[in-house]
Formats: sequence, C-alpha cells, structure tokens
Amino acid sequence: MVGYVFKRYELKYVLDSAQYAAIKAEIEKRLSPDEFGRNTVQSLYYDTPDNRLIRASIEKPAFKEKLRVRCYNLNDDDKNVYVEMKRKYDGVVYKRRIACKEGDVAALIEGENKTGGKTQIGDKTQISQISKELDYFTRFYGNLAPKILILCEREAFCDKESDLRVTFDENIRYRADDLNFYTSLGGENLLPDDCVLMELKSGSAFPLWLCRILGEQNIRKQSFSKYGSAYEHELFKSKLRSNIICLNRFSAAATLPQSVSLSS
Repeated sequence: MVGYVFKRYELKYVLDSAQYAAIKAEIEKRLSPDEFGRNTVQSLYYDTPDNRLIRASIEKPAFKEKLRVRCYNLNDDDKNVYVEMKRKYDGVVYKRRIACKEGDVAALIEGENKTGGKTQIGDKTQISQISKELDYFTRFYGNLAPKILILCEREAFCDKESDLRVTFDENIRYRADDLNFYTSLGGENLLPDDCVLMELKSGSAFPLWLCRILGEQNIRKQSFSKYGSAYEHELFKSKLRSNIICLNRFSAAATLPQSVSLSS
C-alpha cells in the first residue's frame, strides 16, 4: 500500500471546440504529455445516506471535502486503484491518496485493515498519517457508501521544470448503478459533445504564457463539479419521476366514477 500527498491550486474551465483547439496547440508546444498518455478515468464517489458531502459542497463553503476511489481505464486485471480524500480550503486543494486493490477498498474505508493508524506494507508496519486521516474521515461521517461513478477520457500534460499540470477531460459521463470499475465504461453525458473541461493544477503561480493564451481566447474560470452535476441530474430525474407519478394518480382519479376512490 502506497500513500501520496498533494497540495496545489486547481482551476477549471469549460472550453468550446475552438477554444480547446487553440489552447491545446499552445500546450503541446510547451508541455510534455503525461507518462500514461490518454486514458479513461473512473472516479467512484462515496457519500452518506442523505448525501451530506455533496450537498455541503454545492453550497460552495470555504471548506469542503470529498471521498472517492479512482481507477484508470477498465479494471480487468486487478490493477491498483486509489482511495482519495480531497479537501479544498480557501482555494487550495489538499489531496491524500492511498493505492490498493479494488477488492480491498471496502475494508480500507471501513477501517478493518487499520489498527491505531498503522497500515501493513509488506512485512513492515508504517505509521501512516494518511491512514489516520482516512480513519477519522470515515468515523466522522459514518455509513459511507458508493453513490456516483464519474467517467471521462483524459489527456494530461506536465511541465518538466515545475509542478504545472494541465488536463483535458472529454466525454464526461456518469452512472448511478453498476458502481464498480470492471463492468463497463458507459454512462450518461454531463456536458454537450463539443465541450471539454480543462483543469490547471500547480502548487505555485501559473506561468505568464498560460495566462496570456487564456486572455486571448476569452477563457474564464468556471465552477464545475462532476459529482455535483451528476447529483443534480439524479435529483432532477427523481423529482421528474415523482411529478409523473402524481400526474398519473391525478389523471386516474379524474377518470374514476365519483363513487370510486383511489384508496378503495
């Protein structure tokens, strides 16, 4: 089991096809492709029965946090997945990540393989701050379960001289069933086909050349949450189903003889 810690600024932009072509051409001149190239990213978000985490996040507080498990491409050979705690405070993103097998995720989140904040790595015991934080997170919220699976095709670029990272996410989609990484890569679209989500990530200031191209293309920072959008989609569908049921009941009542009621 391996742990990772990230602290950085993350800015999001929804691009149209023309903006995407222009800025990607500039990015390809200056940055190097990520070592993994283009791949499908699957992110499984966990929440409470009353969706406490995403409801709080949608309200845009100064501090918010999420728990997710991430997998790259279809998990058809039992490769590593990553349990991630993502927190954002005052514009800065803090991310803790632990690598494990998909079959071990439930035990890790439920704390069954942790004792006093220690994780087993080979034949050694290592005090893990990440493990402690995950243990506290799951105990604090309690009864966490997978809710939404987000999928997208991602192409990433990085700067070899700094920690600058740029990602382009296309075909962003989600599903609320088959919540695993091996069934399929299908889902319901969250953005129009000609839109691409770009994220700029860095632990320090962004370079001037990047700010210049953003200004030239009239690209403005936007607030877009994949999990939040999927949650709102599901909420809308649930309300729509409820309205249809109510309308059907009303229509049925209107066609019944006065001596017959729906409760009969």
